[in-house]
Amino acid sequence: MRLTLTQFMTLDGVTQGPGGREEDPSGGFDLGGWSMPFVDEDFGRWINGWFRQADAFLLGRRTYDIFAGHWPRVTDPADPIASRLNGLPKYVVSRTLHHPEWGGTSVLNEDVLGQIAELKRQEGRELQVHGSTALARFLLAHGVVDELRLFVHPVVLGGGRRFFAEGEAPAALRLRESGTTHSGVAVLVYEPAGEPLYGEAPPPGE
Repeated sequence: MRLTLTQFMTLDGVTQGPGGREEDPSGGFDLGGWSMPFVDEDFGRWINGWFRQADAFLLGRRTYDIFAGHWPRVTDPADPIASRLNGLPKYVVSRTLHHPEWGGTSVLNEDVLGQIAELKRQEGRELQVHGSTALARFLLAHGVVDELRLFVHPVVLGGGRRFFAEGEAPAALRLRESGTTHSGVAVLVYEPAGEPLYGEAPPPGE
């Protein structure tokens, strides 16, 4: 399976609490829900299309708890998101979760990279990561992400947990696909491209 990573983010890189004020108020964050005004038909078309490609999910503990508190209550078999999340295998990276109640959940708590490598060797289309900012950054740093999908929203918050934090290792990305939604969200699909390239601008007047 290919490992794909989907993130909702603001123009200044914040990924915390896109779905509502109470979704993730950690650190005193009170600006949650910033993605919701931009959800439209185009937005849903991108998201639903990608969820249909999933054969398993890999989640961090915080995102897993948010999803587990909502999606099991959505029982419509025609819902393209709920049907996949509720019916497909879910793997959550956590050292503190021992008895997950959401059906189909397995916990990864030792040799996480080795277990993820084993999952990627299994037959299937995509092992999908949604949100899970800390886990996503860990996966990118260790070079196991095959595709990065960013929904960049036209809003600046000035605070909150950011996706690309200070001190991240330099990395190049190659744009594979792009688009925009009617509400103004830029959809950017990248694949890792190794080390960044550098150059020098010519002196003024040359």
